[in-house]
Amino acid sequence: MNQLLLALAFFSLSSDANINLSDISKAIGEGNADALGQYFDQSVEVAVPGAEDVYDKAKAVGVVKEFFTKNKPKTFSQVHQGSSSGSASQYCIGNLVTAGGTFRVYIYMKVSGGKQLVQELRFDKE
Repeated sequence: MNQLLLALAFFSLSSDANINLSDISKAIGEGNADALGQYFDQSVEVAVPGAEDVYDKAKAVGVVKEFFTKNKPKTFSQVHQGSSSGSASQYCIGNLVTAGGTFRVYIYMKVSGGKQLVQELRFDKE
């Protein structure tokens, strides 16, 4: 019985994570920092060209918003996604095409407070 509950909890968690990842990808593709910020943990490591730091949630949204203002997104596509074995973490790597060039995007998420939240977000110029 416990194994069944554990399996159901895992599938529920992973489907929530996939929904989050879909919403996160959509927000990145649209350049919507506020929508993206809904999935940030209380502190998030954000790396954009010229700046990399751990920010509180509100400041992280501001940094990403400024990045999107300078680099207007055209499309975002996921290249690879997966999860770390033995932990409740997930990652996604994608390509963001902007008016200013293409960026490789790295998203690292893990469960915090019962929700899958972004811990790290990187935009590396290609």
